[in-house]
Amino acid sequence: MSEPRTRLVVKVTSGVEALERLNQAFTVAATAAASGAAVSLWLTGEATWLAVPGRAEAVTLPYAAELAELRDAVLAAGSLTVCGQCAARRGLEVADLVDGTSIRGAAAFVEEVLAADTQALVY
Repeated sequence: MSEPRTRLVVKVTSGVEALERLNQAFTVAATAAASGAAVSLWLTGEATWLAVPGRAEAVTLPYAAELAELRDAVLAAGSLTVCGQCAARRGLEVADLVDGTSIRGAAAFVEEVLAADTQALVY
């Protein structure tokens, strides 16, 4: 019997106003996904905008991987979720977000981080 896959939940609480922190969260999530971990990336606050098509593509940080590529790597191997209240405050609905992104609330976040074999990081 194989061991359960480790799950990593990464919550990003800042946007381009804290670009290095934002990029670090996306980098860690994408790296974990590439290593085989089950990754769930949550975007809250100003990070919510990075789930809107074209927004991540417009962000650059010297010596860093492109945010859109990191986001897409997480989407390909894991999940991308936008905070429900954060989306509502910005007038965003699922149709406004990159394909595969979901909008969920605090109860779903708590359920994910309290699951067995789960590590949570907040940036």
